[in-house]
Amino acid sequence: MLTRCAWVSDDPLYIEYHDHEWGKPQYDDQKLFEMLCLEGAQAGLSWITVLKKRAHYQKVFDNFDAKKMARYDEVKRLELLQDPGIIRNKLKVNAFIVNAGVFLEITKKQSFKDYLWQFVDGKPLQNEWRTLQDVPVTTVQSDAMSKQLKKDGFKFIGSTICYAFMQATGMVNDHTTDCFCYKN
Repeated sequence: MLTRCAWVSDDPLYIEYHDHEWGKPQYDDQKLFEMLCLEGAQAGLSWITVLKKRAHYQKVFDNFDAKKMARYDEVKRLELLQDPGIIRNKLKVNAFIVNAGVFLEITKKQSFKDYLWQFVDGKPLQNEWRTLQDVPVTTVQSDAMSKQLKKDGFKFIGSTICYAFMQATGMVNDHTTDCFCYKN
C-alpha cells in the first residue's frame, strides 16, 4: 500500500488529485489562473469541498476563460450566486470576475507563469517536511506573492491562499518525506 500525505482521505477524487496533480509543477497560464481562483474559493473550507465542485466551476465559469469572465454582467453574477453547484459567496464570486480582469492586464505584459513563478525564482522549492504538522501555512514567498497580487488588484488572495496555491501548482514540493510522491 502506498503511503500518502496525511491530509489525503480515502476519497478516490482526493487520491487522484494528490497522486497526479497536487505538487506537480504547473506552467500553463490558464490552469494557473483557474487554480488561483479555486484556491480563493476554498478559503475557510476544506479543499475537498472545492475539488468536488471543480467540474461545475469549470462549466459555469466558461472553463476559466478570463476574457469571458471579465465581461460578466450583473445578470451573470446573480445567476452564479443562485447556482448550488458552486460556493455561493458573493465576495468569492466577485473576486473571480475582478481577478479575470487583472489576469488580462498582467498577461498583456508577460505570461502569468512568469509573473507567478518569480516568487520561487522560476523553479520549485524542495521542502523536507516529515509530518503534516511541520508544513507551514504561509512563507516569506507566499507573503511576497500575496502582497504583489493585492497591489496589482487581485482579490481573495491572502498569504495562506497563496501558499496553498504554491503547493497545489508545484511551486513548492510539500509532499511529506514519507509520501510516495515526495521524490516524484
